[in-house]
Amino acid sequence: MSMIRIHGANQNNLKNISVDIPKHQITVFTGRSGSGKSSLVFNTIAAESERLLNETYSTYIQHQLAQFSKPNVDLIEHLPVAMIINQKRLGGNSRSTVGTISDIYASVRLLWSRIGEPFVGYSDIFSFNNPKGMCETCSGLGYVEDIDLNELLDFNKSLNEDAIRFPSFRPDSWRGKRYLYSGLFDNDKKLKDYTKEELDTLLYTKPTKIKHPPDNWPRTAKFEGLIHRFRRSFLLNDNFEKNKFRDAIDRVVTSKKCPDCHGKRLNPSVLTCKINNLDIADFTNLSIDDALKFIADIDSPKANVIIEPLQQQLEALSYIGLNYLTLSRETTTLSGGESQRIKLIRHLNSALSDLVYIIDEPSIGLHPDDIQRINEIIQSLKDKGNTVLVVEHDPDVIKIADHIIDLGPLAGKHGGEITFTGTYNDLLNSDTHTGDALGRTHHLKSPNLSDLNYMHLSHISCNNIKDVSVKIPQHAMTVVTGVAGSGKSSLVHSGLKQVEDTIFINQKPAHASSRSNLLTYLNIFDDVRSYFSEATGLKKSLFSYNSEGACPECHGKGIIKTELAFMPDFTQICDICHGKRYNPEVLDAKIDGLNIADILALTVDESITFFKKNDFIAQPLQALKSTGLNYMTLGQTLDTLSGGEIQRVKLSKYLTKTVQHHTFVFDEPTTGLHEDDIPILMDCFKRLIEAHNTVIIIEHNLTMMTHADWLIDIGPFAGEKGGKLLYQGEPRGLLKVKSSITAKYLKRYVSSSS
Repeated sequence: MSMIRIHGANQNNLKNISVDIPKHQITVFTGRSGSGKSSLVFNTIAAESERLLNETYSTYIQHQLAQFSKPNVDLIEHLPVAMIINQKRLGGNSRSTVGTISDIYASVRLLWSRIGEPFVGYSDIFSFNNPKGMCETCSGLGYVEDIDLNELLDFNKSLNEDAIRFPSFRPDSWRGKRYLYSGLFDNDKKLKDYTKEELDTLLYTKPTKIKHPPDNWPRTAKFEGLIHRFRRSFLLNDNFEKNKFRDAIDRVVTSKKCPDCHGKRLNPSVLTCKINNLDIADFTNLSIDDALKFIADIDSPKANVIIEPLQQQLEALSYIGLNYLTLSRETTTLSGGESQRIKLIRHLNSALSDLVYIIDEPSIGLHPDDIQRINEIIQSLKDKGNTVLVVEHDPDVIKIADHIIDLGPLAGKHGGEITFTGTYNDLLNSDTHTGDALGRTHHLKSPNLSDLNYMHLSHISCNNIKDVSVKIPQHAMTVVTGVAGSGKSSLVHSGLKQVEDTIFINQKPAHASSRSNLLTYLNIFDDVRSYFSEATGLKKSLFSYNSEGACPECHGKGIIKTELAFMPDFTQICDICHGKRYNPEVLDAKIDGLNIADILALTVDESITFFKKNDFIAQPLQALKSTGLNYMTLGQTLDTLSGGEIQRVKLSKYLTKTVQHHTFVFDEPTTGLHEDDIPILMDCFKRLIEAHNTVIIIEHNLTMMTHADWLIDIGPFAGEKGGKLLYQGEPRGLLKVKSSITAKYLKRYVSSSS
């Protein structure tokens, strides 16, 4: 049997790993969270495959591609070209939809141009991204945005007093100075006292040269009214700043459906073209299942050549459990799991073989019923002559492996070793955390809820949820179950969004850049800097790599990036600070032999010991450890965290201080968690409940369901075939509900291990 051979992998926490991976088989990588699975599979194997492939292109092409530095590995032999199907959201912007990202919309446009009546033009005119086809009012977005002046401006203040209520327009910012330094306004005059002419100048002036500008006005700059500048900077372009100031933008900008196209994105003449009484936008607003029915009813021999492949594409989306989506759904609203499944079906009909498919936790966001289909797709990729590598925690996915590689034994510095290789049956009999977890028996809870009060969510209607009422026991743990797209999140979020003292903890990234780390998110980096300042006598600001303490060569980034015209950017570790980000004076200042950069390299466990006498720092770190993130380093940047890790970092903030009489809502908190890490999370939930809080969990994980005091099951299926309350009550009662898909899998999970 031919093998992919890894020799001496030392990437991140890997400890000189050498391992053989069989080709043309399914290999599943298992192990505790943080054990090194991603370091081996993504940061070593996938990164090296992509790097070597990129090197075969011309320097011009290489410049257009993502750059990969050589991973820390001695040698990889017999490495195929990698296709990476990861958890990254598809992203894009408002112009990117399920239809456009999957290329299905191209077939739909062709169909309407071929047989739609009356004929209005060729397929490109049906594109809402084409000026000929788009609605003029909303430029093809389907909505229009207005700026709320009362939110953007404080009319009781002057420009000097921070009258522009937006972070990047403060008086000391470069944007703010474009108004203060213009010489056009009395900077101490309250906005409410401006004449109409003055206010119009401030808000609506188109970019124009100032005739006699003050000395401090930039020589080549044009003056631009606030509304024009704001619209250009934050509404018309998708950029880093738009994400950075998302909360402030949401406060200032109101969005509503376009009054002319009513959200259909296209101009009136294009929308006159119909097939069986539906225009193209009506069709893309149908669920995938309804779209399939519509296509099946089209009787047109000249369109068969378009219809057959279109049907296959839609059937693939439906089969993979995305039958509830619409082609018009914006990609920015898709979850990581939904994004991953769309990427997966792109490869279903590929004629390529002998590739290595690398798939990151395909079970995420999926009900056990959907996982069966994912397994069939993984199997079909292998049957075409490909090698499939899967990083996974879910027992149902691990079972289909031909070969399993387990990493551990623990996480971070205590992981990074191969603890097992072999078959699933051998794994069950092995002395590993994964083997122990897979062989564990599970029993449903028999809670005593007689003394509890209930919260009532009445007559909830949202998306596919129609007039559903549920009750939730207070100071207990409720798990809301159902297949993906059944309406779980709609029910919980709609029912609780107006309820006071409700805290939603989701997996959305914390606003993060390469300059924000665990300490900044926990608001204790300031305390750490004070601690060093007091002990060493140096100024506090010197201990910030974003401020005075930054290495003068790399400006606190730790790396030097050189842009080379038509060649890839060249990145190297700064040879002054050696990647430590600080200037030499700061690095010489030590406490107990450690400088500030050494502290950032400590794990949470190690730092708790170091700061044991400082409660302000130690307590938040202790809370972080209690969520199972003890393996992370203090300097780890937030943009490198997984969705599950982000959720646990957010949770730790509420474990630092006692929060009482709140309702906590968690969205799939077991994401990325090994079965052996789930008890750690359960202890956190118990702490919240003991402090008189209510915990509600939206979850597919069967182990988590066995810990529930109360189950609410929504279904039976997804989209329009879901949205009904199938069961609410103590866990055991769900097993009797024949219409519940969850009951079928939960019964098997409990009885097979009882």
